[in-house]
Amino acid sequence: MRMKKKLFPFLGAVSPGIWVALGVMAVQLPAVLSGGFGMFRDEFYYIACSDHLAWGFVDHPPLSIFILRLLRSGFGDSLAAMRLASALAVAVLAWLGGMLAREMGGSRFAQFLAALACGIAPVYLAVGSFYSMNIFEPLCWMGCAWVLLRMIRSGRRELWVPFGVLAGLGLLNKHSMLFFGAALVAGLLLTRERRLLAGIWPWVGGAIALWFILPNLFWLARHDWATLEFMRNAQQWKNLPMSPLEFLKAQVLLQHPLTLPLWLAGLAAMLFHPQLKKYRGVGLAFILLFALFVAQRGKPYYLSPIFPLLLAAGAVLVELAANGRLGRVARGAYAALLVIGGLALLPMWVPLLPVEGQIRYTRAIGMAPPQMERGRMTELHQVYADRFGWQEMVDVVAKAYRSLSPQEQAQAAVFTQNYGEAGAMDYFGRKLGLPPAVSGHNNYWLWGLRGRTGRVLIVIGGDAEDHRQVFEEVTLFAVHRNRYAMPEETDLPIWICRKPKVSLEQVWPRVKHFG
Repeated sequence: MRMKKKLFPFLGAVSPGIWVALGVMAVQLPAVLSGGFGMFRDEFYYIACSDHLAWGFVDHPPLSIFILRLLRSGFGDSLAAMRLASALAVAVLAWLGGMLAREMGGSRFAQFLAALACGIAPVYLAVGSFYSMNIFEPLCWMGCAWVLLRMIRSGRRELWVPFGVLAGLGLLNKHSMLFFGAALVAGLLLTRERRLLAGIWPWVGGAIALWFILPNLFWLARHDWATLEFMRNAQQWKNLPMSPLEFLKAQVLLQHPLTLPLWLAGLAAMLFHPQLKKYRGVGLAFILLFALFVAQRGKPYYLSPIFPLLLAAGAVLVELAANGRLGRVARGAYAALLVIGGLALLPMWVPLLPVEGQIRYTRAIGMAPPQMERGRMTELHQVYADRFGWQEMVDVVAKAYRSLSPQEQAQAAVFTQNYGEAGAMDYFGRKLGLPPAVSGHNNYWLWGLRGRTGRVLIVIGGDAEDHRQVFEEVTLFAVHRNRYAMPEETDLPIWICRKPKVSLEQVWPRVKHFG
């Protein structure tokens, strides 16, 4: 009995979000430890970038790459270590959702409900199943949001200083932090909380954020603002245009259909509820970002980092509205429904089943993830399909390389169509004695020929007619096939090209592809 008296008060003092965070970690661990279908396309590229540390890259700032370099320094190229960091970020985000509810005045149930709604959101679970800058983005956004909520509640303008620190880290992780910060400022200007923008402290916070991102801006200036070119090309050629209704439907799927009433209620509460309308500027920021990303042809998940705010406000509203005994039963039933619904959709977004079982399960659920890019899809959605075929592709290239004479091997380079292929070649190829990959895609174009003459070129993908514009002799060595890979990685020809008509240095400016 004495132990219970000591233990139970301790348990009651722990934030409800902590228990949800631990649950989120528990359901992700099997996929983390098993490797979850293998390495994802972007993970190969991130590893390559961490071998070329810089203050910027064509398609992202450097923070996530620095973090990965530290992980690799401590654990080597451990896939489990990389993904454990991502899984931990999802768990922390769930806890942070509870803290946002607390800052809005929610007690323990509201904190639990907000954390739970964040913890079951498919978009965070999916992105958290591999290493990416995208899983750190909502942490940066919501860290800033937590500071802003406290500022609104207390009126303490000096809190713009920690806001500026978190915003600066967010900018070093992903440039979209600029959109979030601008939307928050615009939202504040449209409400009575514009008082928080008076005085010197907002300028101090802005200066701190600028100081963080300044090295990246210098890098961009030295490289002809490559990221802007990347963004323009992605909007025009890569991202799938969506109407506002299609974009909204995608949010419903990405946040989990069962949380739709919660985040809609949260948005309405921030705009109109007497107790929560002091956060109206935050609600307006959501509307502004929604309109911006639709107009820019942004991918639906670009909006995902702001949803914990809406879920937290919705949880507080549920707690306020469901006070009586019947209300407490109803809100408890809703929380139980979220748990059941979250577990039901979990295998769609976290690789817990064998691949064929995952395909059958998704068909049985009858719910497909939203398509975000142009082009054909496979039986698997992109988060899974982009983990297949890489090792097998490199094995075929290794056979092509070994078919060359020693003199040809000394000159040969492996040219790929995209950074996924190039990253896989570098990751698996170094163990097989293959030369470093070269590509015109994103930062690989900046790294150039990497010391190879390319008089003999093993080319992954493309067609013979294009290759014959540069080489006199083009031979099809093999065709790499994988049933589960993305369409552009299936039926992939491997060419051996000899006798260049022009040097690769002359061709290199024409192969650049940012996007």
